[in-house]
Amino acid sequence: MHQITGGIAIALVAATLGGCVTKGDSGNQDSDVQSFPVLKLEQTDTVLHRHYVADIQAVRNVEVRARINGFLNKIHVDEGQQVKKGQLLFSLNEEEHRAELARAKAALSSAIAEAKAASLEVDRVKVLVTKKVISATELEVAQAKLAAYNAKIDEARSAETNAATQLSYASIRAPFDGFIDRIPLKAGSFVSEGNLLTTVSDIHNVYAYFNVSETEYLEFMRNGRDARRKVALELADGSHYVHEGHVETVESEFEENTGSIAFRARFPNPQQVLKHGASGKVTLTNRIDSCLLLPQKAVFEMQDKNYVYVVDTGNTVKMRSFEPGARVSHSYLVQGGLKPGERVVFEGVRNLREGMKIDPKLVPADQLKGL
Repeated sequence: MHQITGGIAIALVAATLGGCVTKGDSGNQDSDVQSFPVLKLEQTDTVLHRHYVADIQAVRNVEVRARINGFLNKIHVDEGQQVKKGQLLFSLNEEEHRAELARAKAALSSAIAEAKAASLEVDRVKVLVTKKVISATELEVAQAKLAAYNAKIDEARSAETNAATQLSYASIRAPFDGFIDRIPLKAGSFVSEGNLLTTVSDIHNVYAYFNVSETEYLEFMRNGRDARRKVALELADGSHYVHEGHVETVESEFEENTGSIAFRARFPNPQQVLKHGASGKVTLTNRIDSCLLLPQKAVFEMQDKNYVYVVDTGNTVKMRSFEPGARVSHSYLVQGGLKPGERVVFEGVRNLREGMKIDPKLVPADQLKGL
């Protein structure tokens, strides 16, 4: 009796264990089909922001140099001062040049007097020749002397003009409205012709020069300059410059070493915040219509190529290489290899393998905004 009861108990335990194994096997089969978020590729319009390091320069930045030798008598301005066109900046010793001008004026007066006397002589000789008192040859000689004295007047007048010009160089004035840069010399210093006195910068507007790759240049031209000419500027401290600029011109040739071409943008500078030689970062904005955007987290690399997992109609994943373009935030602009309407695994690609069947969960479009 006890043996029968024990046999029944063993049979029941075996049946129970058998039932557990069956359920466990069923659970493993279900777990093989895992859920993954997927997105459906759709054409959309987006704004592409490209950033470039910019070199900021004044619209006009001119070196002021001495044009004559002399001692620096007086400095009329200070470094950083705003000046007006024609304002006196420096005075050089002008005594020597004043004396030279006086000599030139005296020489001119003398030449004029000599020419006047020669002119009177010509008139006198003409009368004598008419009366046949003297020969016509005497008249020719008198006229030649008059021509020589007239030439002497021209020479003396040129010397006077040159002396006056040299004297004017002793007073150095601002070439235009602007700001004074560093003044390396001090009053009393001897200045040689060509010595740098200071630099004047017109920074009411500034230029921002930045280099663009050939591909981005072609993109710029292809999409129309007018639609993309506005640019923003980020300053060296990371702050955004309040005034918007625009692209004015593009250089005529690419740099051989870098393959890039220089753009020039102009920015207004009413508060004179921007200075000549400053640096910043220019943002060029471009609207792109009917493009495919692919989040970076859906992409993986193998042997220098970019891949995604595409989900077919049977929910099986297959690796697909594609050609990425520019980055838009945390997404790639698809250049080729993928088509609108295709489904791509959005997240968890490291857990996938070729030919794996999944349970796709479509990611809502609003969750992709900002990616």
